[in-house]
Amino acid sequence: MAVGRIWVVTESSGGVASPAGLELLAAARRLAPVVEAVHWGGDAAEVAAVLGGHGATRILTVGDLEGALPAVPVAAALAARIEASGPPDAVFLTASYDQRDLAGRLSARLDRPVLTNAVGVTEGADGLLAEHAAFGGSTVVRARITAPPPHLFVFRPRTFAAEAAGGPPADVEVLAVPDTGAAGAATIVHRHVAERAGPALDEASVVVAGGRGLGDPSRFGLIEQLARRLGGAPAGTRAVVDAGWVPYSYQVGQTGTTVKPTVYLACGISGATQHLVGMKGARHIVAINKDRDAPIFGVADLGVVGDVTKVLPRLLEALDARDDRGGTQ
Repeated sequence: MAVGRIWVVTESSGGVASPAGLELLAAARRLAPVVEAVHWGGDAAEVAAVLGGHGATRILTVGDLEGALPAVPVAAALAARIEASGPPDAVFLTASYDQRDLAGRLSARLDRPVLTNAVGVTEGADGLLAEHAAFGGSTVVRARITAPPPHLFVFRPRTFAAEAAGGPPADVEVLAVPDTGAAGAATIVHRHVAERAGPALDEASVVVAGGRGLGDPSRFGLIEQLARRLGGAPAGTRAVVDAGWVPYSYQVGQTGTTVKPTVYLACGISGATQHLVGMKGARHIVAINKDRDAPIFGVADLGVVGDVTKVLPRLLEALDARDDRGGTQ
């Protein structure tokens, strides 16, 4: 069954499109000849060139929501558009807080199932097949929706690579939002943004992660210091997050952030399956652990067998010496 049209839910802020939306646009345009972006906010015209350049022919926007909870009006507007003009074959969403909320509300409004936590998508004889990691990522299973379209898919971030298509700016169509009743009265009164000095964890090209092998929370400063020196982002395992060493925003793994950096430095991390799921897509993995039998070495491109609390200071010293000699990062 050929796929003709896919809607991709995108987010933007201040005229800057979210990388997750650009990733989904790249995936969608490989599967369908018509790809349209779903959007909210007052900057649709500002992101039209970027979204068009990544494959979107049209932006379906509800405009500035003035502090309203996004999923409520967006789901209502999309359901009304489907009722009036027919459904797309599929709707692609990423696993952000707002988009997971939207997936659930749209599923309820349309009476359609939703496949979540997907790590890939392919086209089969009977429609789109979502790929899901099972057993800690050791097995990939495929599932498809047998209900009528639209088929709703929620993907893990960093599942696909964003690739510009070189298209013209997308047309902008403003969708009317029908009455949403009491649910539409909900407003956002505050958003917490995690403090950080470097790049966002899920966008960093270098990630330096620390685990319980550091031995003490005070030593996590070595991780943050090395991340700064390399222009990367610090991260941690669930164990150090649960122990209160670092905030949840640092967590990489099955229940944290999925990262695909160019370089991932695993420092004092044994390599539990739940952690590997979130980082094994890195292009190069460097592991430092004093246990030569640690599972992390099974996925590492380079392994250092040694005490991380001794190796990291020496590495920082080597970086200082290189800078003193006029080296570059």
